[in-house]
Amino acid sequence: MTSTHTGSAAAPTRRDDVASRLLRSSETLSFDPAQEVDWETPLDTNFHGTSPEWSTLYGTSYWDEMTPEQQRELTRQEAASVASTGIWFEMILQQMVLRDFYAKDPTDPAFQWALTEIADECRHSIMFARGAAKLRAPAYRPSRLVVELGRAFKTLAFGEAAYAAILVAEEVLDVMQRDWMRDERVVPFVRTVNNIHVVEESRHMKFAREETRTRLAGAGPVRRQIQALVVAGAAYFIVTSMVSRKVYANAGLDPDRAVREAKRNEHHKSLLRSSCAGLMEFLNSAGLLTKAATWFYKRANLI
Repeated sequence: MTSTHTGSAAAPTRRDDVASRLLRSSETLSFDPAQEVDWETPLDTNFHGTSPEWSTLYGTSYWDEMTPEQQRELTRQEAASVASTGIWFEMILQQMVLRDFYAKDPTDPAFQWALTEIADECRHSIMFARGAAKLRAPAYRPSRLVVELGRAFKTLAFGEAAYAAILVAEEVLDVMQRDWMRDERVVPFVRTVNNIHVVEESRHMKFAREETRTRLAGAGPVRRQIQALVVAGAAYFIVTSMVSRKVYANAGLDPDRAVREAKRNEHHKSLLRSSCAGLMEFLNSAGLLTKAATWFYKRANLI
């Protein structure tokens, strides 16, 4: 991206205004997870890790057969898996943003906001890591293939593809976590973690939308088709990696049966689609919801 900021004599652009507002917001409403989250109180296993309705097995016959203790353990393992996937993608995000602003004008509000966003993401990743450990979960990681695809994506993606992919990942998490942070059935420290992430990520999503629009302003139809496909592919692998199949074994379930039932779970698919309605509207308005891209979103149950 070529910065539109040319120095103090230049009139502020819309992009400058957005970045400046986000910087002011971060000064007045940011959190230190080390202080805000209750890390000391032992885990109370009478609580869920997510809203039960967001479990990949909720609404299936397997869920009905599980004891309340198994259901709670499953949602705790699923919450830890989502957190671990969040760490993986936030590390990709940080590298893309750093590369994008390398050697750019440091007096540009967007440059300063980019560094602020990276600092937020560092804190979020540590917060998610500590949260997963407190939920007594192992380190869940995407498959080796997805990890290598992520490595290629963070190296090669540029412009609107990078920021639109950031937006996709954060929008899906945002809707889930808004439900979890309000749900008194969810363990209190997880609710605090979700609240912090929702508040601070709302600024990140606003910037990602602005950057996506800015980068696409002069894009031709071929570039839009290619970038739409790149974003959709990234979205597919992010969303389908959120819950590792290993969570089922760690919750004491038969992983083969659990995976089969989760794949057929229309309730969970419906939740994902409803959570992405606003996102798909934005991608469509930006020209990034092409026929080819729609195939990937449907495969990931996002549309």
